[in-house]
Amino acid sequence: MSEITRVPLQPIAKGSLGKLWIGVAAIILAGGGVAWAALPAVETVETVTAGTGASPTVEDVVLIKYRGRLPDGHVFDQQDQFALPLSNFVPGFSRALTKMQKGGSYKVHVPAKLGYGDKQTGPIPPNTDLDFDVTLIDFRNRAEVEREMQMMQQLQMQQGGAGQPPHTMPGMPGMPEMPGMSEAPAASPQP
Repeated sequence: MSEITRVPLQPIAKGSLGKLWIGVAAIILAGGGVAWAALPAVETVETVTAGTGASPTVEDVVLIKYRGRLPDGHVFDQQDQFALPLSNFVPGFSRALTKMQKGGSYKVHVPAKLGYGDKQTGPIPPNTDLDFDVTLIDFRNRAEVEREMQMMQQLQMQQGGAGQPPHTMPGMPGMPEMPGMSEAPAASPQP
């Protein structure tokens, strides 16, 4: 048979219970800080003026007005009308656009990991967070835009022309221009 040894518990000294609870609280706060630091980077979208209707998907082509700023406030790029498939933007900006509605204005913050990361891109230094003021003017399904492009090319071929349609979207050779769209400078970095 085994024998059990009894050990008497000592009473907790006066004031020690408070110290114990402070220690427990400190451990919980430290654990919360570690968990917060381990969270993945995420873009933030603040609505300035609400839009209406559905939001674009990654399969859509968007027409936007935007201004991109570095953390020091320097404007690195801006366009009044810029059209591009949503999938062609940096990941954080693409995901932010899927949270917008037509006609709305938004403030977007893209952390460096979801932007250009550790690459130097034009005036944007490596590992730089980006801030944007964005207005979603319009969006259309990419398949619909491609069908229209094919129809325009067929029409042009029937009329005896060759090459691209006369109006194309910047960044998308051969893609029809969206209403009100103007050519964007080729040198500007894409948000």
